[in-house]
Amino acid sequence: MQWVKVLGGVVGAAALLGLGIIVGHFAIPKGADSPAPSASASQDLDLKILETVIEQLDANRIRENLRELSKEPHLATTPRDEALVQLLLQRWQDPESGLDSARTTEYEVLLSFPSGEQPNRVAVVNSTGAILFSCRHSEENLTGEQGGPNVVPPYAAYAPPGTPQGPLVYANQGSEEDFKELQNKGVKLQDSIVLTRYGGVGRGAKAVNAAKYGVAGVLVYTDPKDINDGKSLPNETFPHSWCLPPSGVERGSYFEYFGDPLTPYLPATPSSFRLNSDNASGFPPIPIQPIGFEDAQVLLCNLGGNLAPADWQGGLGCDYNLGPGFRSNGIFPEDGQVNVSVHNRLELRNSSNVLGIIRGAVEPDRYVLYGNHRDSWVHGAVDPSTGTAVLLELSRVLGTLLKKGTWRPRRSIVFASWGAEEFGLIGSTEFTEVSEPRSWALEGIPGAGRAGLTWSGRLQEFFRKLQERAVAYINVDISVFANASLRVQGTPPIQSVVFSAAKQISAPGSSGLSIYDNWIRYYNRSSSVYGLVPSVGTLGAGSDYAPFIHFLGISSMDIAYTYDRSKTSARIYPTYHTAFDTFDYVDKFLDPGFSSHQAVARTAGSVLLRLSDSLFLPLNVSDYSETLRSFLQAAEDLRVLLEQHSISLGPLVTAVERFEGAATVFNQRIATLREGTPDPLQVRMINDQLMLLERTFLNSQAFPEERYYSHVLWAPRTGSVATFPGLSNAYSQAKNTGHEPAAWAEVQRQLSIVVAALEGAAATLRPVADL
Repeated sequence: MQWVKVLGGVVGAAALLGLGIIVGHFAIPKGADSPAPSASASQDLDLKILETVIEQLDANRIRENLRELSKEPHLATTPRDEALVQLLLQRWQDPESGLDSARTTEYEVLLSFPSGEQPNRVAVVNSTGAILFSCRHSEENLTGEQGGPNVVPPYAAYAPPGTPQGPLVYANQGSEEDFKELQNKGVKLQDSIVLTRYGGVGRGAKAVNAAKYGVAGVLVYTDPKDINDGKSLPNETFPHSWCLPPSGVERGSYFEYFGDPLTPYLPATPSSFRLNSDNASGFPPIPIQPIGFEDAQVLLCNLGGNLAPADWQGGLGCDYNLGPGFRSNGIFPEDGQVNVSVHNRLELRNSSNVLGIIRGAVEPDRYVLYGNHRDSWVHGAVDPSTGTAVLLELSRVLGTLLKKGTWRPRRSIVFASWGAEEFGLIGSTEFTEVSEPRSWALEGIPGAGRAGLTWSGRLQEFFRKLQERAVAYINVDISVFANASLRVQGTPPIQSVVFSAAKQISAPGSSGLSIYDNWIRYYNRSSSVYGLVPSVGTLGAGSDYAPFIHFLGISSMDIAYTYDRSKTSARIYPTYHTAFDTFDYVDKFLDPGFSSHQAVARTAGSVLLRLSDSLFLPLNVSDYSETLRSFLQAAEDLRVLLEQHSISLGPLVTAVERFEGAATVFNQRIATLREGTPDPLQVRMINDQLMLLERTFLNSQAFPEERYYSHVLWAPRTGSVATFPGLSNAYSQAKNTGHEPAAWAEVQRQLSIVVAALEGAAATLRPVADL
């Protein structure tokens, strides 16, 4: 019964709001244990403090941070990774610039590594098994940094071991459509080895799709057309330009999900239940190995069979054929085959998160989180150390003000350095699941041990604490892809606070523009409410924001500087996940002078202070209305076929209109309160509504086939219609199956899920007393 669902959402939201308000009211410090005299319930953003922070963020310090962070490879759980854990602790415990407290949390997680005794190998062999050609085992040592003993050779993490052999087939990007195309053209895929290029679909999906067609093994390479704007010669590429050199190989995780593979929805602590690795899902079903484009060129330019479609052609200087097998006038015999030998192994390893905490003066039980991962595939100067370099500088500036007694935020700030992100967002995901083994009490702070001011009791579930208390999550992973413009992804309510920050900070260079005005030159959209504004992208699952938005429903964002899309078609910076991602690469090609790093630090720092210090949270719920209206408009295109199956969009239209109305009235209430002197409890009520709005879009039953995805607006969309993802996916599936009743019932179910979520969101914005 629909009204029961809606009523349940309303009551649940109201109960959560009431609990937060009561907890917060008694958490506000009083009496002898109060913090500094300047702290009061009306504490608001101090623009002088904000200006001081922006001025003190130093580009040279960020540069030196990056030099230190990237001087050695730091693959997750290796000694250098653990040394960086200690570096973070040292910085955050510094007596002059440290935070209130800092600590580590360890998780026992399943990682994947290549064998040190049996290197992975790709070779062309003849009918007797003799090796005719071997791909490189490692990248060329161009700068003296690619040949060290701690440089992990290229591999596909979590790819199963095996030694498949077969005729070679070119499968473009390895999508489902690509394999269907090959099948339709009569290309024999059974027991073949397919060569695919990065892009189009996720890494692991290439192996999943290939296995459906009987493929024995998969190779993956980065085509210079996709990453280098066609440049492929040694004198055109790194170290002579930012372009990927011919031997460069992109490493990466091929695990389908995020989080520890053996403990889904459970913290990866020693006492947790673990799946048997043989029964765990999400691993590639067949062996897969990445190679460089210089080796891919040898294979592709000698491939036989029919000419590949025009949009499958690349930048290797020859025609790409489909195979199977080699051409008659090439360097290999026509019956030559490719052997792929993969010897990866799975290991349980201890991986650490590092947390640095600044306790809030007025609302210590409200958390603003700022995070980035620490681990890299090799030196990781760009990914992730540009982000960590900014994190360390921002925490230094705030820590210095804190130690001087100049400032303490209204709300608590949690800085986080996540472990093992490259293997599948493991550290951040475990943090959102974890039952904390120790108290989060802030030692050495007056009043911190009082009831209501400790961060947790023992063994309390952090999942619930974050859902009840986390205001927002700021992610700064790769802080600088290039030096042209700001790039932000996030949920709609964060748009206003990012815009406010960007308008007040000067863009790097001599243009005299603000970061906002420079941003709008490169990436913009037409808003029905605001006119021309910078484009804010949506959040997928590419970094540590994923568990916060998709699993916990916490308003999230990712902030970076990026390149001018009119000057390059690169899908990402070219040395991504290779041994050429070094300090000198950043210093020479991406951001000489580190002014873009400083711009990101200033923007992210301003956003952080606005969220932690503003009396009213600077989140604009009305900005969700544009998204909902856009989704609704796209859904209208489905109306005819939906009505043929007795499915009405009427409830969805009504739900969107109710949300829009509730958001408008809610903003009016905030404006009225701002004009007067609001009671602290009134402020708290409003802020909790702002904080909890995102949670109302969660439904753990909406996507049972997906792991961790609960957000009904931002879950993965596989359908072609740009509407609510569950509705789009179900509609696409039902349309393809014809008149199958169960498929159309799923469309109705997904529509009801969205309607219930929107009704709950509207109810959350109404006055708390209005049940």
